[in-house]
Amino acid sequence: MNLMDWLTPWEFSPVLLATFLLVIVLYIRGRRVHRPNCVRQCFFWIGLILLYLSLHTRLDYYAERMFFIHRAQHLILHHLGPLFLMGAYPGQTLRAGLPLVWRRRLAAWLRRPSGRRTQAVLTHPVLVAFLFVFLVLVWMLPVVQFYSMLDWRLYRLMNWSVVISGILYWNLILDRRPSPPARLSVGGRILSPVITMVPQMIVGAVITFTEYDLYPIFDLCGRAIAGMDAVADQVMGGLIMWVLAGLVEVFGLLYALGTLMRLSARNRLPESPRRPARVPAPAP
Repeated sequence: MNLMDWLTPWEFSPVLLATFLLVIVLYIRGRRVHRPNCVRQCFFWIGLILLYLSLHTRLDYYAERMFFIHRAQHLILHHLGPLFLMGAYPGQTLRAGLPLVWRRRLAAWLRRPSGRRTQAVLTHPVLVAFLFVFLVLVWMLPVVQFYSMLDWRLYRLMNWSVVISGILYWNLILDRRPSPPARLSVGGRILSPVITMVPQMIVGAVITFTEYDLYPIFDLCGRAIAGMDAVADQVMGGLIMWVLAGLVEVFGLLYALGTLMRLSARNRLPESPRRPARVPAPAP
């Protein structure tokens, strides 16, 4: 199989292709205005390429037929791709790529109550962290996994949901600003990866040590790698979820610690309110 065979989409999606092309056009237009540095541009392209390769190439065929490749695909969709993408801080660049009329309409909408409420929901620390974990674990339920692999609509919903939740989550964790204006405090950015990694690691460990096939759907679809039985496939997939996904979240924790140290060195951390000094009562 040559390179073009690998890059050919297993299931062509014009909506997905149009989405990627739109993001690319907006970023190329916007970087003429904001001029992000080379590191940020590299992060953006790496993240976008990782997401595209995971969603719209021959890899998708193997992800539907091998559990460990499916988990590797979701490691990219949920962790690595959004991590690189949001590490590029592309928001202002993409906004600058919009036509002037659209930028004005977007700015006007964000000032309205509906726009402010939408922003508040999409950046709510508790809701975003909950969705980040929930939208991984719910698709891991054997019954849910069974039907999502058979129905192409559920399958695409599964993949897009983990991508969007990953983007929302890493947007909060990688924020380099103090709070406010950042929605999540610096301490919350340190604590959140610890909270979100624990349930994922527990589920990954359970899958790894289970000695029977939890996901017979991959046998039903026909395993793509001959000679690998269901339990071995399952062990590798569980280890990806247990160890590799945990390592990515440890990186998020260390990055947040670095943000804390940098803001502290620049005296940009919010000061805790001080109690007023007690004035002694005059002697009678």
